[in-house]
Amino acid sequence: MDQNVKKNVFNSNRQKPNSLSSRCLGPIENLEDKVSPNWWSQVFDSLYLKTDGDLVDDPLITKIEVDILLDILKPSIEDKILDLCCGHGRHSLELARRGFKYVEGLDRSHYLIQKAKNHAKKEGLNVKFREGNALKLPYSPDSFNVVLILGNSFGYFESLKDDLKVLKEVFKVLKPWGRIFIDVADGEYLKTHFQPRSWEWIDKKHFVCRERSLSSDGQRLICREIITHVEKGVIADRFYAERLYTREALRELLQTAGFSDITFHKEFVSHSKRNQDLGMMERRIFVSAVAKKEWSFVKKKAKKELKHVVVLLGDKRKPDPLKPMGIFDDDDIYTIDKLKEALNELEDYRFSYLDNHDTLIFDLIKIKPKINFVFNLCDEGYFNDPLKEAHIPALLEILGIPYTGSGPRCLIYCYDKSLIRGIAREMGIPVPSGVLVKSEDMSFDFSLNFPVIVKPVFGDSSFGITARSVVNNLEQLLDVIHETRENFGYDKPILIEEFLTGKDLSVGIIGNPPDDFIVLPIIEEDYSQLPLDLPRICGYEAKWLPDSPYGKIRSIKAELPEEVKGFIIECCLKLFSRLECRDYCRFDWRLDYEGNPKLLEVNPNPGWCWDGHLAKMAEIAGITYKEMLGLILEAAQKRLGKKA
Repeated sequence: MDQNVKKNVFNSNRQKPNSLSSRCLGPIENLEDKVSPNWWSQVFDSLYLKTDGDLVDDPLITKIEVDILLDILKPSIEDKILDLCCGHGRHSLELARRGFKYVEGLDRSHYLIQKAKNHAKKEGLNVKFREGNALKLPYSPDSFNVVLILGNSFGYFESLKDDLKVLKEVFKVLKPWGRIFIDVADGEYLKTHFQPRSWEWIDKKHFVCRERSLSSDGQRLICREIITHVEKGVIADRFYAERLYTREALRELLQTAGFSDITFHKEFVSHSKRNQDLGMMERRIFVSAVAKKEWSFVKKKAKKELKHVVVLLGDKRKPDPLKPMGIFDDDDIYTIDKLKEALNELEDYRFSYLDNHDTLIFDLIKIKPKINFVFNLCDEGYFNDPLKEAHIPALLEILGIPYTGSGPRCLIYCYDKSLIRGIAREMGIPVPSGVLVKSEDMSFDFSLNFPVIVKPVFGDSSFGITARSVVNNLEQLLDVIHETRENFGYDKPILIEEFLTGKDLSVGIIGNPPDDFIVLPIIEEDYSQLPLDLPRICGYEAKWLPDSPYGKIRSIKAELPEEVKGFIIECCLKLFSRLECRDYCRFDWRLDYEGNPKLLEVNPNPGWCWDGHLAKMAEIAGITYKEMLGLILEAAQKRLGKKA
């Protein structure tokens, strides 16, 4: 293409492309020789929307493509989505029409970006479009939940290294556990099925003639388009090339860029109303992958003095006896990354993280002068030992470091279910009828009616409470007691309680009664999707084994008589004070068959994860996960301020 044409194409916003003075180069022996390394900076103009308009300007095709990607990715409407190489924004705009709040589009073509902006303005859609280079994305690390490369917009560069660089840039701007979704031509198919020559009418006055050939290395498809106006003659003769990716080559490139969980989805066969030459868009590959990475450290601009908070977590390097595989798995790492994402959005804080328990004491001593307080989220216990959960706050008190959540005495009390039952009874708070079987007991008096539930006295996270824990006769009871002792030790006591069959309830409190606190909406477990032959309990399977039948349990807002609701909340507030809970706590209750509430457990420093019970209560109250964490931090700050 001569320099005059290049100059005019670059200035297409000032001069209509149809008025270009162009010429046809005639027969070309080697198409590859005519391809500019930066061909993509020259061809994406109004003529592109004509030659490819049967696909890229068809709203129905766009809707189908968006349907597919949403079905595969299932993003939240709160997710931040980047439509990379977005063209004139057809996918970005469709996502915005469907309610996605944070969609951005980036493309190198000034012409197409202006078209996208005009469409967004005309429809009143809140999509940010900007010009930019995919080789150097103008975004901070960890900015997006999803990055899309759609419409066969990957593989334009002459060098494979540049394609890899694009993927590395995407990996950088994705948040931990963010996902990439690529829609690219099926290279293996096209190598043997491309049309060497074709022509078609693109409207009543324009037609396009195409020539195609493989590059000398067989890795790219070289295309030539001669666009002709019936009255003005040839108005463009241009060349471009796209890399032909196979599934294996794409997988290798994504892995090299750092991506994991690479998944190839169903093939997509394109159809258009013109039903003529579909070219590179004829058959496409859909592939998704996950960016499993750590959060990047980005120093916040000091608009005002930020409180430096150290978040103390379990040690992901060490075994954890409470977890299904005995180790931190991908779900645990994902949960931690969701926590970091939410905390990073809190404006008044700067967070550091400690999770190496081998050096924890030294690290705390070293960092003490530089921090305001510790956010204690180490519910795994010191060295991931659940019996040492109280060791963490005890250590912080010895070192003189203020921290969030309950103190060691409260944690020790609440770790003992039998002790909590005794305290509750003393306070006039109802509990299920029960029998304590001590470690030395070879026999015991049993006067309860079946069914009953068998629990280890010590522990949390429903450890040791499974579907088998609910028994209906004496033989089953003795079997489960034997199994519990085998699993937890013959030196540990066991609690046998009447099995309550009413609503399974949970109450959350954030703050510090009596002065400044909120009671979150009471939730109940919805067992309607659970097979009828399984006991209605929210035990270990429900919390740790999502693929089990118990994974179908949902938490919903509880519908309770006002007097029952008021009584439960009153009891929770009394227990919060009596047990010296601090900042946040969760209380588990269950109704008997007559609708009478009875206390099951008290959970100080309850599960903080994004999909846990406390977060579900907060969501019902209209409080986001980020805001919930902020409320806990605020409660601790107020308490610590009063103490000082």
